Amino acid sequence: MQTPLLVKIFIVAALLGILVSLGLALKRLITDRGESTRTVRALTWRIGLSIALFLLLILGIATGVIVPHGVVP
Repeated sequence: MQTPLLVKIFIVAALLGILVSLGLALKRLITDRGESTRTVRALTWRIGLSIALFLLLILGIATGVIVPHGVVP
């Protein structure tokens, strides 16, 4: 059984969202020079997206929606 294409697209989109949030935090860190909390908010979004993606991956593997390959227990 293969992992559905829609699930793969969602995973890639989530990873891109995490990278965009990280880049946005870097940009705000450079431009704000510590005068606002926008950097902290962007990094908080990145952490939230990372945790959500991790939990959804674990749930997908547990339910059989995502099929890992090359893993030998």
